[in-house]
Amino acid sequence: MKISARNVFKGTISRLEPGAVNAEVEVDVGGGNRLVAMVTSASVRSLGLAVGKPVVALVKSSSILILVEGDGVQLTARNRLDGTVTQITDGAVEAGVSIALAGGVTVHAVITHESVLALGLKVGGRASAVFKASAVILGTSA
Repeated sequence: MKISARNVFKGTISRLEPGAVNAEVEVDVGGGNRLVAMVTSASVRSLGLAVGKPVVALVKSSSILILVEGDGVQLTARNRLDGTVTQITDGAVEAGVSIALAGGVTVHAVITHESVLALGLKVGGRASAVFKASAVILGTSA
């Protein structure tokens, strides 16, 4: 299967907190990085999600926010992955930004050109990829 989501994280479920309607699923994606997904309880059942199960987590690049100098910042977004900017493809309106995480995973974001300037993003600089748990789609192999 080919998909349009730029961010494909292969990992293992490390925690599953069931709820009446939704469940919170934590996924270990390697390199000390974990992300949280919010999925329906029906999806937990239909996908057979359980601690230790391998999954693929998908996040569209347009759902990723970039944070710099974020120490002490409190956010409602559950996911914050810290790394180093490895590429900026800057256009007149939007820019693609790639952030390498520990363990070899790269996160891709699409932000405005103005945001690249305002944040002072540079290749080699530190940055964090931030996204909500509801932006994560989980998949399993059949």
